[in-house]
Amino acid sequence: MHLSFKSTLLVAALLVSQVPLAARAADISLYLHGNDRLDYPPQSQSLAMEEMDVWERIRKGFGIPDLDNPLVISQTNWYSARPDYIQRTTTRASRYLYHVVVELEKRNMPTELALLPFIESAFNPQAYSTAKAAGMWQFIPSTGRDFDLKQTQFKDERRDVLASTDAALTYLQRLYGMFGDWQLALAAYNWGEGSVQRAIKKNTAAGLPTDFNGLSRIMPAETQNYVPKLQAVKNIIASPEQYGISLPRVDNVPYFVTIGKTRDIDIKLAAQLAELSLEEFKALNPQYNRPIIIGSVDTQILLPKNNAAKFKENLANWSKTLSSWTAHKVTGARERIDAIAHRFGTTPQVIREVNNIPPKMALKAGSTILVPKTELTSQKDISAEVADNATMQVVPDVPETRRIYVKVGKRDTLTSLASRHKVSVAQIREWNDLKGDKVASGKRLELHVPNRVAARSGAGEKRQLARGERTRAVKTASNRKAAPAAKPRAVANKKSTTKTARKSNRPVKVASAK
Repeated sequence: MHLSFKSTLLVAALLVSQVPLAARAADISLYLHGNDRLDYPPQSQSLAMEEMDVWERIRKGFGIPDLDNPLVISQTNWYSARPDYIQRTTTRASRYLYHVVVELEKRNMPTELALLPFIESAFNPQAYSTAKAAGMWQFIPSTGRDFDLKQTQFKDERRDVLASTDAALTYLQRLYGMFGDWQLALAAYNWGEGSVQRAIKKNTAAGLPTDFNGLSRIMPAETQNYVPKLQAVKNIIASPEQYGISLPRVDNVPYFVTIGKTRDIDIKLAAQLAELSLEEFKALNPQYNRPIIIGSVDTQILLPKNNAAKFKENLANWSKTLSSWTAHKVTGARERIDAIAHRFGTTPQVIREVNNIPPKMALKAGSTILVPKTELTSQKDISAEVADNATMQVVPDVPETRRIYVKVGKRDTLTSLASRHKVSVAQIREWNDLKGDKVASGKRLELHVPNRVAARSGAGEKRQLARGERTRAVKTASNRKAAPAAKPRAVANKKSTTKTARKSNRPVKVASAK
């Protein structure tokens, strides 16, 4: 295509001002290399294409046959009656839509699939369901691992904008290859391919239709509504004015670029250097679970394209350390959080907050946590090996010992008491100010026993009390007339559940947008 004279002048002006044309035209990748050089891969795109907004681009790529189903009408009415919800969701989607559409077009996939996160998560990459599905595309842990989405203590790629989009489109392509029908592929994305295959086999055996409408009656309610919901959103996006909806303009240019980062950096500092609010930074980089981004050759940070140069310039002028945190592995069986905090010059509250350790819980040996850097570790980054293999396990934070009192029997000695309660004779003497090893029968001694022993002792006492209560109950019952027998309770039949390949049929909890 030949550029007009006016367009040629515009291109020349951009080159003179050192603003890359690719930054305005395509889904660019911006890399910060060791020499801090900005490298924009050269790409081109017509200015006419830029004048089209992303909504129009999506409409032009519609490729899934419209669904004729009564639920489409009810779902369309539901969405169109909530213009504020549509506005919040589409505004949130404006960060991601261009990238998703470009990826769909690369794969020759229908562009209405770019609207699927509208149904899954309301385009909230931080969405987390009761079935433990996470991210914009709502992957459960197992399916995320099937598509190589890392889920570590420091990062969850199910929430990564780039990685999760790639995985979701790959999964949808695979499902379409299995069923040859996009509506069934979408049903399988929600219900699981195995469930859809079994439903097809059942209807085939019964001589019934095997399209979405034919299978709908044996689908769970969520899946029955799933494809109609997407059709409803598609209807509204196709003709928003028909439903009294005003869509925010989404320019047909990249919203973000990617930056490679090989050194650790605090998330707050990265947002500061990019001159972004922390909320906006996290909206583009929701995969990081801790307040630090672990640098590596694979680490990517997304930034709005106008903030990438600011980040580079501010980073070059930053003379202080980039990260405040390092990793610490708990080696002691009962290494206390208080002791860890004291060792690294902080408070237990900080340790708990930065590592998401619940109240009244302690760390198990082998756990890896974040702690503040010291002078010795100020320039040391967390290795990729540590980050990828770090785990954290917690247990109830109970005292190691429990104080009990025992009465010395006629045949008891300090040795026998010590053996019975898993303590030493010297400890018994110390706790009770005893001078020798002899102790009088009937004397009451204080012991500090390991909690597991105390628990067994307590359980024994409870059993003795229970036996006593039963004995008293029998004696009481013998002195009065027998009560009529109680009617047996009805036992509820347990319904079998169908395990889905991606997530359960539970609703997604989506954080409300401000």
